[in-house]
Amino acid sequence: MHAESCLGALKDHWVDAMMRVVGAKSGWVMMIAACVLLHSVALFASDTTRVYRWTDDQGDYQYGDTVPPQYAENGHAVLNKQGVAIEIVRGKMTAAEYEELQRVAELKAKHSAKLAKAALRDKVLLSTYLSVNEIEALRDRRLELIDGQMRITQRYLDNLREKLIKLEREAQRYSPYSSKPNAKPIDEKLAREFSDTLNSILLYEKNLAKSREEQQQITTKFAADIQRFAELQGLTSNLK
Repeated sequence: MHAESCLGALKDHWVDAMMRVVGAKSGWVMMIAACVLLHSVALFASDTTRVYRWTDDQGDYQYGDTVPPQYAENGHAVLNKQGVAIEIVRGKMTAAEYEELQRVAELKAKHSAKLAKAALRDKVLLSTYLSVNEIEALRDRRLELIDGQMRITQRYLDNLREKLIKLEREAQRYSPYSSKPNAKPIDEKLAREFSDTLNSILLYEKNLAKSREEQQQITTKFAADIQRFAELQGLTSNLK
């Protein structure tokens, strides 16, 4: 209704203006011009008139040139003259919708970070190595270094275990390790040495286990690098 009244007023205004400009003696010119202007006004009005579509309390679509205030926060669509939605205005989000939006945004951010990390890894691989043999050579050097450390640790462990056996034999003479009722309490120095040796064995065993784990991680990482490098080389050669 508002659009029709505005259109009528606009038509009257342009017709009146043309009458004053052209004058009564040029009636046929005035009529042609008025028709052109009225057609332009009609086109302008039809192009600029907006129709809104919203959903009422029963879940049905309703249409009009304005959205009723009680439905303003529910969201609506703006339609063109063919009835096609040209703009979607989101309504006020619920707490659950906002949380879901945040969750999806976080997932997208993690995915983008993962892709960026993978792209950086590919760039490093291609800029660092010229062949698979180079990657294998570096892997072998890293593994050799860890293997050398493990051999040294193992020798320390063997020596400590031998020492512990001797200390255990010596401690058998003293209480509480001796079965003799009149055995003397264990010497403080011997007890401390026994405890220190046992703690050292536990520490070196822990270090040895850590080295084995590191060795496995290196093997796994380099296997993945070799596979990815081969894939990238294949893709690169296909592009050439």
